[in-house]
Amino acid sequence: MTDPNQPNSQNVPPAPPAYEAPAYSNAPQYNAAPSGGSTPGRTMAIVALILAIIPGTQVIGLILGIVALVQSRKAGVKNGLAIAAIIVSVVLLIIGIIIFIALISFAASVGGDLTTQINACFEDPSGTVTWQGVTTSCQELLESNGY
Repeated sequence: MTDPNQPNSQNVPPAPPAYEAPAYSNAPQYNAAPSGGSTPGRTMAIVALILAIIPGTQVIGLILGIVALVQSRKAGVKNGLAIAAIIVSVVLLIIGIIIFIALISFAASVGGDLTTQINACFEDPSGTVTWQGVTTSCQELLESNGY
């Protein structure tokens, strides 16, 4: 029997159903960084670390490091660079303060010694004084210091 509407219908076997791959979900990702771009606060942490190393900018590095750490924690991400920037800033800031105090105390002791020698020369302008291991006349000392 031939059907005029369907040519070749007598010898063609029916087509098998199309094969579909089973729909498996993606495997869960554990401890993976967010894939939506960079970690919040990471760029600021890098800038903070650079500023923490440059002399005189440790306070700015400390502030930026704290801000970067807060941004990262709000996003739920760890930011080791921000912590490193904070630590380096604090350590170098403390070292800078210690050096500054040492320089001020050294300058005060040297200046105090000079003041003592000049006062001694005012009392006896014809005498000699020893300042920084050098013995000079009071007249030379007074003239060299503008008196």
